[in-house]
Amino acid sequence: MKKVLLIFAIGFSSILLGQSTTIQQNTAQRILAGNINTKGVTVGGYAEITYNSPTGKNAELDVQRLVLLFGYKFDERTQFVTEIEFEHVKEVYVEQAFLQYSLNDNVNLRAGLMLVPMGIINEYHEPTTFNGVERPSMDAAIVPTTWREIGVGVSGKSNEISLRYQAYIFNGFQSTLSDGNGTILSGQLGGSKALRGGRQKGAKSNFNNVNFSGKLDYYGLPGLRLGLSGYFGRTQSNVDVESVDGADIGIAMVGFDARYSKKRFSARGQFVHGNLTDTDAYNLATNSDLGSALQGYYVEAAYNLLSLNKKQQLISFLRYEDYNTHTSTTGNLAKNNQYDMQEWTLGFSYKIANGAVVKADYQFKKNAADLDMKQLNLGIGVWF
Repeated sequence: MKKVLLIFAIGFSSILLGQSTTIQQNTAQRILAGNINTKGVTVGGYAEITYNSPTGKNAELDVQRLVLLFGYKFDERTQFVTEIEFEHVKEVYVEQAFLQYSLNDNVNLRAGLMLVPMGIINEYHEPTTFNGVERPSMDAAIVPTTWREIGVGVSGKSNEISLRYQAYIFNGFQSTLSDGNGTILSGQLGGSKALRGGRQKGAKSNFNNVNFSGKLDYYGLPGLRLGLSGYFGRTQSNVDVESVDGADIGIAMVGFDARYSKKRFSARGQFVHGNLTDTDAYNLATNSDLGSALQGYYVEAAYNLLSLNKKQQLISFLRYEDYNTHTSTTGNLAKNNQYDMQEWTLGFSYKIANGAVVKADYQFKKNAADLDMKQLNLGIGVWF
C-alpha cells in the first residue's frame, strides 16, 4: 500500500503546483497527426548509442537501436504506421505496423502490430522523451518494454471530458514450446525475466487465447496527465499441448502512471502489478521458477537548470525504482531474493536541440540478496 501511495502522491502534489503546457506525443501520434496532406508519406527515425560501465566489469559500447519510421496517408480517414528497428546493429524487428481508419475526429479503428498500452515507457520510449541513458529497469522487468502484439481495437479521445482511450484485443505471450506430439519442451517465462521471454513480437505469432488490453489517459488538469491501464487474458500454447496442465497461465495486470510538468520542473511515476494464475502447474510442467505475482514502481523528479528563454535544456533528475518478479510465489517455489530489486539513478539530460540529447547518469543497484552494484552510463539520442 505504501508503494501505491507514493505514486498517487506525485499526482496530487502536481495538482497543487499549478499550470503548465503541452501533452507529450510518441512516434505513432506524431506520424498520425503530422501528415496533413490528403495523401503523402511521413518519414522519421530515432536512435540511441550508449556506454555502460558497471563496477567490476568491462565497459560496453553499443548502437543500442536505430529505428526507421514510415507513415502513409491514403486519404483523410486512412493511415498506415510502421517502425523498423535495428537493435545492436545486427538484429532487425518490426516494432509497429498498423492500419488506422478514422470514423471521426474522436474514434479510430486500428488493426495490426501495435504497442500494448501499459505504463509510460512502453508507448513513450523515444530517447528524447525520458531521462536516463537506459529506460527504467522496472519497465523491462515487469511491463515488459517494448511489448507489442498483433490485434484489433479502437482508440480516440473526448476533449469534452479530457480523456484519451484505447481498447484492443491481442494475442498474448507464448508460454511454452512443444515437440508437436504433446510434450512440453520448455517454458518461455520465469523468475529472472518474468514475462519478457514470452513476447511474440508479431513473428508467426501463436494464437489460441484472446487477451484484452485497455488504457485511459486523463489530461484535464494543466500540466498533469494520469493513466490507468489493464491487461487480462491467458498465455498462448501450441495446439498439441494446450490441454496439458501447466501449458499456459492466466494474467491480470493493472497499472497507474502520472506525468507532470510546470515551467522548469517535471515529475513522473508509475506503478504496475501483475497477478499470474496456474503458475504452480506451469513450473512443474516446465521446470521454471515463475512467480504468482510481479510488481514494480518508480518515482522521478527533474529540473531544467537553464532558463526558459534558452532553446537548449540541461535537465537534472533523480529516479528511484523498486520492482520484484517474485512478489509472491505458489506451491513449493520459494521467493528468490535476487529478483527483489531497488535502484537509484541520478544524472543529466542535455537537450542540445529539439530532437537531440546527450545523457549521463550514475546508478546504484541493490537486491534483497547480495547484489550491490554501481554503474556509469553515457549516451546520445536523436528523434526526428
